[in-house]
Amino acid sequence: MTTDSASEDGAGSECDQTAVVRRLTTFPVKSLDGCDRESVRIVRNGGLDGDREFALFDESGDYVNGKRERAVHRIDADFAPDTRMLRLAVSDRAETFDVDADRAELTAFLSDYFDYEVSLRQNREGGFPDDTEASGPTVVSTATLREVASWFDGIDTDGMRRRLRANVEVGAAGDEVLPAFWEDHLFDERGRVVEFSIGDVQLEGVNPCQRCVVPSRDPDTGAEYDGFRETFIRHRGETKPPWSGGDWFNHDFRLMVNTRVPEESWGETIAVGDEIRVGASKPADN
Repeated sequence: MTTDSASEDGAGSECDQTAVVRRLTTFPVKSLDGCDRESVRIVRNGGLDGDREFALFDESGDYVNGKRERAVHRIDADFAPDTRMLRLAVSDRAETFDVDADRAELTAFLSDYFDYEVSLRQNREGGFPDDTEASGPTVVSTATLREVASWFDGIDTDGMRRRLRANVEVGAAGDEVLPAFWEDHLFDERGRVVEFSIGDVQLEGVNPCQRCVVPSRDPDTGAEYDGFRETFIRHRGETKPPWSGGDWFNHDFRLMVNTRVPEESWGETIAVGDEIRVGASKPADN
């Protein structure tokens, strides 16, 4: 995998290591637990099929998500894509629902848990992405998760994986080793994107994801990790590699890459094991 040299009007970077998809994760209900997949189709907005397909809303029409509702973290969710069955466990209660046929029972269960009325909305072709301008799959490397976990006592790689909630996790092919923050090759300055492919799917890397309060909370209890944001910012600044370029870092609470998928790749499939090829930086299409 080779990144082309910078164009005359772009920063660009060079990357000669071969990367492959090691893990694919979709999050069927926005803010609830993820679901590991072997392959996933790209849907109409460039997202992954079934990712954030459902979202919870309160009576005011606002999201009931991890940013606004700490109790979300205490829901244990397990979704089976083939059968469309969703198991929810809270405290000493656990029930399984068909997400297409048992919508009323599911929302009643959650409304009882939150102690206020919630509704469950669905968008099968596009879901409810955080960034509607860069609604493609988010990308991070296993090496990055391992490095960032090492900054915090009591958080391992899987714990950091659950806090950061990326769709595509990449690693090296064969005996190669990817460095931490390898995925920072996939963005450039504001107003530019980096072209890359995963298997047959063409993507554009847009920006390093600006993090919210969610990574600072225990994914099982919602308890805040004291000083998480400050520790993260300090270490991110100290370890930022030279290829983490561009002008996005007005602050260092950024990690993972937001992407978008051109329309010509909608309907294609990404799979575990697919090779990633990084291309050139180019002006973003407005």
